Amino acid sequence: MRLSPLSKLALAACLTLAAALPAAASAASAGPQCEVQRPVRFTGLNWESNLVLAGIERFILEKGYGCKTQVEPGETLAMLTALQRGDVDVTPEVWPGQIEGAWNKALASKKVIGVGQVYEAGEGWYIPRYTAERHPDLKRAADLARFKDTFADPEEPGKGRIYGCPAGWACGTLNDNLIRALKLDQSYTMFAPGSGAAQKAAIVSAYKRKRDIVFYYWTPTALVGALDLVKLELPPFDPQAYRCITDPKCGNPVATEFKAQPVVTGLNADFARQAPQLQAFFSSIKISSKAIDGTLGWLENEGAEPEDAARYFLKTHGDEWKTWVPAEVAQRVQAAL
Repeated sequence: MRLSPLSKLALAACLTLAAALPAAASAASAGPQCEVQRPVRFTGLNWESNLVLAGIERFILEKGYGCKTQVEPGETLAMLTALQRGDVDVTPEVWPGQIEGAWNKALASKKVIGVGQVYEAGEGWYIPRYTAERHPDLKRAADLARFKDTFADPEEPGKGRIYGCPAGWACGTLNDNLIRALKLDQSYTMFAPGSGAAQKAAIVSAYKRKRDIVFYYWTPTALVGALDLVKLELPPFDPQAYRCITDPKCGNPVATEFKAQPVVTGLNADFARQAPQLQAFFSSIKISSKAIDGTLGWLENEGAEPEDAARYFLKTHGDEWKTWVPAEVAQRVQAAL
């Protein structure tokens, strides 16, 4: 059968369309393409808020941007060095004021950038409210000098114990210098628990038994939100004094209030250049105190894992996280929940 010229044109168009359909279907099924062709590497600093935040960000990258991700566990300063080297790409929770010297050097190297403001955090020395009611004269950190027997160290007779940072955390330098600045180093030991979990367990155990305890902690955290605590007073914030007490080589520390901490996201600069869409995402992250405290409280009360708390946040606070990403990314993440 001979085809007319018009029929030949129609047949050619159909064949062209048929050939294009598998390619189109393949492209549609492939989903979003990540800007980097390897896993995005996250710093796994071992405290709750950082682990939950990493879980939130990883879920969004995997489901919304089509990326693969992995976590590299480590401690603050070691992982800051890794971020500069490019061994990791993202540190979800950087407290610049706590590691001021090291962070400023990292920024000056041009190998690291800090983006956004995830939330504003804080730090302090705390006692339970029942301890404050038993000892109404204990209001300031400096008052601890008169209460070393109240907080007796079971391993150092004649000294009191302050539960400080877990071993290896950057806040250890700050607390060690602060105890010297307050002239408490001869009457107290600054005890460093082996991990964040051990620190928390010691505090909760003492609290449940109504034992007197004094300890360093930070916010936002489920623990500070869940327990009835009193923060001990320190002298007004002094920037120069604070710079010194964050320095391991501080020769003459002066007591000062802890600095309010605007928490930022740390990115390896090369990674940020390679992935401008991901950089825009990390720069947009901002979480309200209500949302992060509620999520960490849920984690505490449910005895859940950080990954579970990340999904809880994403299911509960869509009004916040959907503002961080384009609409099509939000749709993909929502569909995966």
